[in-house]
Amino acid sequence: MIDIPLVLALVSYYTVMFITPGPNNAMLTISGLKFGFKRSLPHISGIAFGHAIQVSLICLGLGFILIDYPGLQIILRWLCFGYLLYLAYQMIGSIKDYQKESGRPLRVYEAALFQWVNPKAWTIAITVASGFMPLEEKLWIAVLFTGLMSSLVSFPCISMWALFGSLIKTMISNQFIKKFIECLFALLLVLTGFYLVLN
Repeated sequence: MIDIPLVLALVSYYTVMFITPGPNNAMLTISGLKFGFKRSLPHISGIAFGHAIQVSLICLGLGFILIDYPGLQIILRWLCFGYLLYLAYQMIGSIKDYQKESGRPLRVYEAALFQWVNPKAWTIAITVASGFMPLEEKLWIAVLFTGLMSSLVSFPCISMWALFGSLIKTMISNQFIKKFIECLFALLLVLTGFYLVLN
C-alpha cells in the first residue's frame, strides 16, 4: 500500500542517491560550467526521464535478468567505463584554444540512454524494485509510483550540480582556470570509470 511512510522513505532514498556524486552529477557540473544551466536542461531532463523508464522496467521484471545473469553486470560496467572515457574526452574540448567553447551539451535521448550503462543508476533501480515497490498495489500503480517519484526527486537534486557548474562559469572569468576545472572533472569521470571496473 502506498502510504506516507513509504513515500517519505522512497523520497529520502532517492534524494541521497541522486544528490551524491556520481557519473551523472560530474557530467552535469561540467555541462553547467561549459554551457550554462539553461543549455544543460535537456541533459538534466534526459537523466530524469531515462531513470524513470529504467526504474519502471526494473520493477516490471528486468532486474531478475541481471540477478540471474550476473555476467551482464560486468558487461554494463565495461560499457559505462568506455562511455565515461569518451565523455571525458568530449568534455575537455580543445585544450589548445581556451577561448573556444567546443562541444555541445548532451541531448535528452543521449542522457536517457546513458542510464542503461550507468552502474549507479542500475543500483538505484534494483534497490527500489526490491525494497520500495508497493507489492500490495496493482502492478501498474506500483510501477507508475516508483517511476514518477524517481523523476520528481531526481530533477531538482541533479539540477543543483548543473547550477553549481553554471555558477563557477559566471564567477570565474579566467579561461585557463575554467579549462583546468573541466579537466579536473573529466579526470574524476575517468577515475569513476576505473573504480567501477576494478571494484
